[in-house]
Amino acid sequence: MKDLSSTSTSTRHARNSLIYPKKRPSPHGVSKSHKSPLLSQNVMRKTPRSVKAALIQQRQQLRRDGVILEDEYREDIRCYMHEMENYTMSSTQSMDQQPEIRWHMRPCLVDFLVEIHFSFRLRPETLYLTLNIVDRYVSRRIVFIKHYQLVGCAALWIAAKFEDAKERVPTVQDLVQMCHDAYEESAFIQMEGHVLSTIQWTLGHPTAEAWLRLMCCGPCMEEPKVQHVARFLMEITLFYREFVKYAPSSIALAALTLARFLCGKPARIWEETDECLEIVDLLDTRLAKHVNDLSETLVKKYSYAFYSKAATFVVQYYLQGGKFIRITTAALPVTPTRSVPISAVSTPMSCSTSISDGSDDFPLTPITPALHPPSSDYDDKENQPTTFEPVYNKHRIDSPPEQFLPHDFVTFSRPALHTLNVSASPRAYS
Repeated sequence: MKDLSSTSTSTRHARNSLIYPKKRPSPHGVSKSHKSPLLSQNVMRKTPRSVKAALIQQRQQLRRDGVILEDEYREDIRCYMHEMENYTMSSTQSMDQQPEIRWHMRPCLVDFLVEIHFSFRLRPETLYLTLNIVDRYVSRRIVFIKHYQLVGCAALWIAAKFEDAKERVPTVQDLVQMCHDAYEESAFIQMEGHVLSTIQWTLGHPTAEAWLRLMCCGPCMEEPKVQHVARFLMEITLFYREFVKYAPSSIALAALTLARFLCGKPARIWEETDECLEIVDLLDTRLAKHVNDLSETLVKKYSYAFYSKAATFVVQYYLQGGKFIRITTAALPVTPTRSVPISAVSTPMSCSTSISDGSDDFPLTPITPALHPPSSDYDDKENQPTTFEPVYNKHRIDSPPEQFLPHDFVTFSRPALHTLNVSASPRAYS
């Protein structure tokens, strides 16, 4: 018997192909493009992937141009940042009254925090906010030596939650392992709440990094090398007592001023202030005398190519005897005035003046005032023997990914530190 089903099917397909011609697949997906005189072809053919790519490109262009704020609100933002930095400053006089904590212990804690901050690849603002939280807490509470590292880790934990992405915030287990089990997990949680209540939950501190980005955006866009050198100089100020009393805006301006000088850029005299130049002198003097005493961790951090090898550049400059030279504006000459006007009938050959050496109208030679170095009225606590060293687990610190490091990467290595006996609760001193 003849199969009629196949014949009828083929006949139906042939008839449909004549009536409905086969369409080519659209290169823009399943959606149909409806032509409209009000919409252009680029708007009609946008897909989620193209929209995301356009946003990324626009964001990169804005970052390249340094546009991080609207010019209309620039002054309002600066005024609010100045107000907040004055409200969130610490007190060095109160920190001097600590019964156990001494200033020579600060570089040990900062060095430990810089290493943890770099290993977790946290934002630069996190490090500055961490030290601000530590300083404000030490200004208001008595801190014992055995709790000093605990305060620093709790401050880093708080700052990371406030500034960084959620996936980069270290966990309590990470902090415990970093401290080599010197503290229990409950100690970090209790200290976190105690620190937040002490600083009244105020975390909106305008850091030096925020001020540096504000200064480098807009028409005065700085080169990457200048910015990296300025960041290296700003992190140096975190280690020493003489820089704690200055506002972050002044520290950022001073670091940028010194970085521009080291990189051979012209000075911006109209931006320099007396406080800024005072910080520049302190930084320049310390680097000229103690450049070999800089933190090894900080020097290694800024010796990589993605930081323009800023540490190597600065260290070599001062090892060769370089020094900051302040550019001063010369005083304009004063035109001498005559005490007796020239007679209208006298000729130029016969005119005479009554100006003498003792005349009050004769201009005096300007005398450059002598500059006196800033005096420090605090006791030299840095000469006392060190009794505080942070405890951390070096095996727990993960090395940064290889794609972010140069080929001559050297892992951080330092002898293991002793374990502190922490038996008391951190609330015992509250």
